[in-house]
Amino acid sequence: MTPAASRPTTIDEHLASLEDPARSRLAELRALVREELPAASEAIKWGNPAFLHPRGTILLVISTHKAHANFTVTPSAKEAFAAELEGIESGKGSVKLPYDRPIPADLLRRMARHRLAEFEQDGVNWM
Repeated sequence: MTPAASRPTTIDEHLASLEDPARSRLAELRALVREELPAASEAIKWGNPAFLHPRGTILLVISTHKAHANFTVTPSAKEAFAAELEGIESGKGSVKLPYDRPIPADLLRRMARHRLAEFEQDGVNWM
């Protein structure tokens, strides 16, 4: 296990620690989230990039894995797009994004906006 002192503490450090295609995919997802959630702050949560509402609640998390990246929102936010996610592998609140395929950018943008709205309007916190 890596000592805590050498673990990335910012998304820039996290990106620098990755190799392609993970680095490129994470940078692409970060840019998409920054465009859709410009007021969100960035943090590292559970070793992964997270985007937080100005009030401190996690809105979404992105992560990289051997063959894919994950875009993770709350289960309720993911469920709101269930029909559009048909045929895309997903988990409790995550959408699996294989490195060898383009991301469904429009869908992810709408999911990010939905997650913001469900927090601000309905009080849905992180998992």
